[in-house]
Amino acid sequence: MTINEIQDEIIEEFSDFDDWMDKYQLLIDLGNEQQPLEDKYKTESNLIDGCQSRVWLQADYIPASDGKDATIHFTAESDALIVKGIIALLIRVLSDHTPREILDADLYFIERIGLREHLSPTRSNGLLAMVKQMRAYALAYSISHSS
Repeated sequence: MTINEIQDEIIEEFSDFDDWMDKYQLLIDLGNEQQPLEDKYKTESNLIDGCQSRVWLQADYIPASDGKDATIHFTAESDALIVKGIIALLIRVLSDHTPREILDADLYFIERIGLREHLSPTRSNGLLAMVKQMRAYALAYSISHSS
């Protein structure tokens, strides 16, 4: 699936709910469904700066093979339930795509599901920090693996 197809799927899932309490519950459920991050990745270097809660993000470069382009696989964890759901959404949208696709992605789902307007200013800053970090990994991998 393309990044936009995944975003459209998420928008549709969130449109099933009118009440933001239900949408928060969906976020919490998404976070709880996520595989826990291995302890070896819960390091200072994987902590995202700018998040009020603790969020660890691991990015693994998957080299090109069998005619497929190289991709980045993200895993993450947070000690806050809502934040864990937010990073789960970002991983669902961006993980296993090429660095170029990640860098070029317009993450319109954040606005369309009303997420940004329903987050506290500190959580909103954290969301931006998570996106920025994922894009930074994509940029670093695109530079270090370009021929």
